[in-house]
Amino acid sequence: MEGGLREVEESGEPGIEQSRPKRRIRSAVVEMAVLLVGAVVLAVLIKSFLIQPFEIPSQSMHPTLQVGDRVMVSKVSYLFSDPGRGDVVVFSPPGRFQPDRNVLEIVWHEVREAFGWYDISEADLIKRVIGTGGDLVEIRRDEIRVNGVLLDEPYLGSSTQEESITVVVEEDHLFLMGDHRARSSDSRVFGTVTTDNVVGKAVFRIWPFGRLGGI
Repeated sequence: MEGGLREVEESGEPGIEQSRPKRRIRSAVVEMAVLLVGAVVLAVLIKSFLIQPFEIPSQSMHPTLQVGDRVMVSKVSYLFSDPGRGDVVVFSPPGRFQPDRNVLEIVWHEVREAFGWYDISEADLIKRVIGTGGDLVEIRRDEIRVNGVLLDEPYLGSSTQEESITVVVEEDHLFLMGDHRARSSDSRVFGTVTTDNVVGKAVFRIWPFGRLGGI
């Protein structure tokens, strides 16, 4: 009896020892999964309420921003103030089609946005504020006057424009233009944009590293 009992006890010990590494591996996998989900949730929350990275897809803001640049867009800049003339903003243009997505597509879209795997052209645009509510904007070829004063635009490249436009900007609206006037579809095409459509203010270039800095 005793000998048999000892055999059972001794033969059971190796099994117990062998199961411990398996439990540690399962525990580590669960911890990694929890950390990964937590990181994604945190990134989505930060992207939704604080700051979000965007990739520049076109030349419309050249030379200020170039194709492939990545910028951080602050979503809190306009909580207590309105966009000002000269600000570079990301916004949803009027009439932009928003595709229907199922739950998985929505989640994947949010994750891509949160980590910057997303360019502005997929849903939004980035332009510079030229006129705000109540402003009289007059465009005469390469000159822009706001309320009769010639606008100083040191950020422009060598782009030219041919339009002659006069617009009185409605309250709570913005007149927006790209810095590369000849290659930009902006308020000259789709009109003014409501301040409610503004996603945030582009505040910092994070890529490429050689051109890190404010905007």
